[in-house]
Amino acid sequence: MDVPFLDHLVYATPDLAATVADFAAATGVQPVEGGRHDGRGTRNYLVGLGPTSYLEIIGPDVERPADPEEMPFGAGELDGPRLITWAVHPPDLDAAAAAVDLGPIQPMSRTTPAGDVLRWRLTVADPEPYDGIVPFLIDWGDTVHPAASGLPMAELLEFSATHPDPAAVNAVLHTLGLVLPVTEGEPALTATISGYPLHVQD
Repeated sequence: MDVPFLDHLVYATPDLAATVADFAAATGVQPVEGGRHDGRGTRNYLVGLGPTSYLEIIGPDVERPADPEEMPFGAGELDGPRLITWAVHPPDLDAAAAAVDLGPIQPMSRTTPAGDVLRWRLTVADPEPYDGIVPFLIDWGDTVHPAASGLPMAELLEFSATHPDPAAVNAVLHTLGLVLPVTEGEPALTATISGYPLHVQD
């Protein structure tokens, strides 16, 4: 499935080791460690979905714990794995951010297992009113894109969403030049990667 400008899907989990093992067992693709988010109490594992897109499995860093309320994407307060949100890399981050109100642009970073520091910029906004269905925007600048670092590859087979106001979501997606099937329902993202479903799991 081709999703224009897709950068990555964010699959958050309260038990990173268990979710990585489940994904590997179901798909035959072993996610590789991406690195730690310094000072934020999380780390991630990655699987490539294409030359400039990937799956991020993110969860608490049990070796370097932090306040669960401060962890990105609510990873410290989940009851089970959940496809939280997604990111796109528009051709011009600043222009795209100015076209839609998705919050201010902030610098971020993480350290790879090899000790390299990756840096990027992204829009940071309260999830309301789109509940993660509208993506955040990201620009990796001079940093080599994670998908270009020899990640194990899997295939994105399906990606869709539900939201109480599909028209409002689609208006923002259209402004960004994005297409995502959105139907009416409770806010949720679903995806299937190499036969492995990413959705709310109790």
